[in-house]
Amino acid sequence: MVGSAASADEIRVLNWQGYGTDLDWSVASFAESSGHTVIHEYFNSEQEMLTKLRTNPGAYDVVLINAAFTPQAQSEGLIGPIDVSMVGNLADVPANMAENVDLNAGGSLHGVPWTWGLTSFAVNTNEFKELPTSIEVFWDSDYAGKVSIRDDALEAVQFAAIATGQDINDIKDLDAVKAKLTALMPQIKTYWGSENDWNQFMAAGDLEVATFWSGSASRSMAAGLPVQFIVPQEGAIGWLDGLSIPTSSTKKDAAHAFINWMIDPEFYVKWAADGAPASANSKAAAALADDAFNKRVLGDAEVVARVQFQRPVSTENREAYLALWQELKAAQ
Repeated sequence: MVGSAASADEIRVLNWQGYGTDLDWSVASFAESSGHTVIHEYFNSEQEMLTKLRTNPGAYDVVLINAAFTPQAQSEGLIGPIDVSMVGNLADVPANMAENVDLNAGGSLHGVPWTWGLTSFAVNTNEFKELPTSIEVFWDSDYAGKVSIRDDALEAVQFAAIATGQDINDIKDLDAVKAKLTALMPQIKTYWGSENDWNQFMAAGDLEVATFWSGSASRSMAAGLPVQFIVPQEGAIGWLDGLSIPTSSTKKDAAHAFINWMIDPEFYVKWAADGAPASANSKAAAALADDAFNKRVLGDAEVVARVQFQRPVSTENREAYLALWQELKAAQ
């Protein structure tokens, strides 16, 4: 009977490990205010997350899903619509995120916008008297042999799509992308694969300009590296994570309450001190200190307007991008 009572008060959350929802202080605060204990299970890829939802009905009450994968989860009936009347803090999420077409898969909100970030680039401030405003800095001969991009086919192709003025989610001219990347290859010093790689290359002075993730750039700058994150006039690649409720959850009221806490400014401001990504809640973002990276860099409405948020990528396109990228590297 004790086990049944404890189970009745539990909600189970499926997420990446160490990604916000499982912070000890936050879980404790939610339990104290709601009476619900939060238990976590983790995944290591979006495909593993989907498999867990398919094979464990009733096991989870809240799940973190990137917007690019929300339509698939919705189409398979793995997640249900959000009762927006139960998520009061959703009122402070701007329309461009609350109305994101993928989070609204099936015609209604299936993922509450939670966090977001960018893939753009950063420069070594010791080498730039004036910060660049254009992505074309990667092709500037002044920086030949001091350039890097991540060794990732999708990221490389979408980066070049932005440089050629295209929609990253609807690339019409792949030949133009190939030509742009071909012209970039002689500029490249090395490829990077992890945040640690990037920091080591930049600290050693091997690089002057390199693609990077916004959250990683924030940590690098806080650690004292002489770098500055740039969102160029041409735009940047954006990602958006949402919190969803599995159709099979039997704790939907508690799940809605937990999601509401996750987008609460009180939660976010405390999490931001530990290097959180940007919040989808505009009131939470505004509550940050003026010098906070996520307010200073990502809190600018003009910057957000230049972001192209990633949408689902077909298997056919993924394979085409991979083939193109492998061909370019092999020819280098």
